[in-house]
Parts: sequence; structure tokens; C-alpha cells
Amino acid sequence: MLFLHHISFGFPAGNLLFNSINLTIPSHTKSALVGSNGMGKSTLLKLIAGEIEPLEGNINIQGDLLYVPQMFGNCNYLTVAECLKIEKKLEALQKITNGEVDEIYFETLNDDWDIEERCQNALQYWKLENVSVHQKLESLSGGRKTKVFLAGIQINQPEIILLDEPTNHLDLEGRNLLYDFIEKTSSTVIIVSHDRTLLNLVDTIFELSNQGISTYGGNYDFYAEQKEIENEALQNDIHSKERALKKAKEKERETMERKQKLDARGKGKQEKSGVARIMMNTLRNNAEKNTSRLKSVHAEKINDISGDLRDLRSSVRNADQMKVNFNDSNLHSGKILISAEEINFKYEEENLWKENLSLEIRSGDRICIKGSNGSGKTTLIKLLLGDWEPSAGKITRADFQTIYVDQEYSLIDRNSTVYEFVQQFNDNAMQEFEIKTFLSRFLFGKETWDKKCNVLSGGERLRLLLCGLSISNKAPDMMILDEPTNNLDLQNVEILTNSIKDYHGTLVVISHDEVFLEEIGVKDEILLI
Repeated sequence: MLFLHHISFGFPAGNLLFNSINLTIPSHTKSALVGSNGMGKSTLLKLIAGEIEPLEGNINIQGDLLYVPQMFGNCNYLTVAECLKIEKKLEALQKITNGEVDEIYFETLNDDWDIEERCQNALQYWKLENVSVHQKLESLSGGRKTKVFLAGIQINQPEIILLDEPTNHLDLEGRNLLYDFIEKTSSTVIIVSHDRTLLNLVDTIFELSNQGISTYGGNYDFYAEQKEIENEALQNDIHSKERALKKAKEKERETMERKQKLDARGKGKQEKSGVARIMMNTLRNNAEKNTSRLKSVHAEKINDISGDLRDLRSSVRNADQMKVNFNDSNLHSGKILISAEEINFKYEEENLWKENLSLEIRSGDRICIKGSNGSGKTTLIKLLLGDWEPSAGKITRADFQTIYVDQEYSLIDRNSTVYEFVQQFNDNAMQEFEIKTFLSRFLFGKETWDKKCNVLSGGERLRLLLCGLSISNKAPDMMILDEPTNNLDLQNVEILTNSIKDYHGTLVVISHDEVFLEEIGVKDEILLI
């Protein structure tokens, strides 16, 4: 069981991220935290894990807890055993096995006599048989680092498991192992992830927003359905308020016109009947006061409705206003763009692939490159782009325009400002206010226009790139995307998905996100072994 009671948290010189939030998570349940970038999902996990302290409130945890972070940089110079906090137990077991009977070794081991066997079984489960517990974490790839920490769950057997984007660097085999583990474990699990397959394994979704935490009793598909219903209701409320605002303005106009006619008619009668000037002035002042009072009443009503309408519109999902209108590629469908014959690539005089590769990419294709961690997916992209040359075979490329979006969004010059970057896409000589209108549509307000790109998050870089492509009138003939959904929240995944659906050029993508691949219409795959 886990309780968060009136938790408040904020960073120095910043606004409160959480303000008196409450959360109860029962034992043996599986739940997920979702929400837009910046809402504090990872921060909340760190608070629960005790990595940081809240400004106010308290956290009550009943049971042993293990936290798998998103980033492992702080652990790079530690051994696998040190990362998993089992090095002292392993050392104590070795001492005892060697005949040393100092009581401190028995206290450290604490009757955990099968610790070595659990290590071996866990590493074997996660396909890490050739990884030693004495090996430094920095020697491992991103995917293997994640698997080490996941193996730590089975070794330490905690009652509560916190997972922050656990599938980011996992290959398809690793993801399937994680899905199987989550389904079978009886531990309490709390997940932050954009992986919808993983999110469909939980029984509760907690949504973090500016309003706090909302609870949805179901998996991600249930949550998405409820959000769609909420969004439809929101749109209905907006239309209703828009009608009410229009009616209120018409009522104000009609009332004021009627009042003006009555005042004019009354003034005419008074002048004909010879009312004294001083009385006329009094009557005129009273009429003006009544007019002012009427205006005030209507203005207050209109302001109230306008305020409600602004609040409702601010709740509309941002994904609905950030669609990229790609132009069609000028290439005819089926034209051969890249042809590779019996290619391979050598690292330290050893071929990367067991068998040479032959492939064709034609205009209009939607292809996914798949393979386990270290199988050479990014290397193949570099070869297809012509950045590297194959050590065997040959690659023929036609003349076409391509855009390559890697995991770090290297297309974006980190030293340029947000405005300077999108200005590079201004092929139509748009005026400054038009460029800034596009930026605002992609959630870059005026306070961000002079911000350096090097401080942007992954989701912000994605939105900035899509904004630039929207401004340009030249659609690339081919788009190559390398793990495009890594480090994106669900909202930004939806934005990317909607944009790619409308793209009619050639698409080559590296991804292990099966839901994403299905939604963008990938038909073919290149499997690397």
C-alpha cells in the first residue's frame, strides 16, 4: 500500500509543480501515470522513491520498494552489482564460502543464501548471460543497462516497483519479456510510459494535469475512450457557450436599440409638451444612468460567458490543433529510390551482419527496420543515406530529397533560437507575424521565441521540427525516423502519429512500438539478424 497525503513540490525559483495532491495505491495493483510533458510524472516517481523530498505533505510506503529510473548516467561508473545494491551480499557470501566466519558477513548476507542463483536466473531471463555482476555499467548499451535494472527487480524481489519509461531502449524481445513479467508479477507496479502495449497491462490510469490527479479505473484503451467522451462533451460545451455568447451579444444590441428608440420618442414628446429645460436635463441624466446600468448588466453577463468559453477552449487537446499539412511528394509511386546489393559493414574487421543484405526502397513505401539491440539498425540508415560506405556490396541512390530525424533531433541547431530555426523553413517568404502564428499553434508562445533550442525537451524539439515542416512548402520525398517515439509523452506521440498519417511520401522508420507502427500504416519490414 502506498499513500501520498497533501504533497506539494516545486523547484527553486519556479512555480509549484504539485499543490496538495493526494493519491492512494492499493497493494498488488498495476497502475500508470500519464500526462503531458512538464506535468511532473517522473518527479512524482522520484518523490515516491525518496530520491527527492516534498515541500509539504508526507508519503507512507508499506513494503520494500525498487525504482528503475529513466536515465542511468549517475550509475555509469558503478558495477552491475553496485547498481543493484547486492555487491555487499555477494561479497559476504564469497567470504563465508571461503571459510571466513566473521559475524558481520552473516549479518550482511541475512540468510539470503540463494542470492547468486537469483542473479544468474535474472540475468538469464533478460538475455544477459554474458554480463558479469562485476562489469561496469558504462560498458553496456542503453538497452542492456535497462535490462540490468529490470533484472534487479527479480533479484531483490521488492513489494513495490516504480518504472520510468522502461521500454525506451529495449528491443522487441526485451519489450516482450517486460510485458510478460508485468502480467505475472504480484508486486505493486507504478509505471510512467508512452508504450501503449505496456499501458494496456495496468488496471488503473492516473492522469496528472494542472488540476491535480484524475483516476480512470481501467487500462490505457479504456482511458483513451473516456478521454474521447470527455473531449466530445467539452466540444459540445464550447458550442453551447459560443451560442450563449452570440445570443447575449444580440440581446445586448436589441435592448440598447430599443432603449435608444424609447429615449428618443420620450424626448420628442417632452419637447412638444413644453417641459422645462432643467427638467429635461434631469430626465436626460436619468436616461443615461439607466442606459449605463443596462450596459453594465449585459457586459457582466457577456464577460462571464466569455471567461467560461476561454476556460473551456484552454482544455481542448493540443494534438487537435497541431497537424502538419504535408504536400505530396513529386515522385511517382513505385520509383526505385535506393537499391542495395549484397552489402555489409565491418566493425574491427568483423562483419556486422551474418549474411549480406539486399533490398530496394521504392517511392511510397512504408518500411520498418527491426532487430535486436546492437543488430545495426542505425548503421543501415547511415549506409542508405550515403553517410557511410559499405565494406561489401554496393548501394545505388536516385536523386530525391530526404529528411532524417534521429533520436537526438540533430537536425535542430541547438545554438539557434526557436524563431531562428523555423525561419530556415520559410520558403514562401512569410511575414514575421505569420511565422509566429505557426509557432503559437505548435505551443511556442512569445516567451519561447528567443529561447535557445538546446534547452528544449524531446517533445518540444519534435513540435518545433513539425512546425518548421508546416511552414515549408516542400515536402521531403523520404522521411527516415530513428526511434521517433522515445522520450515523447503520449500527447506528442499522438501529434507525430497524426502528422505521419497525412504524409504521402516514402517512410523508413526504426521502432519497436508496434501500436505506433500499425497506426502510421507500416506495411513492410527489414529484419536484421
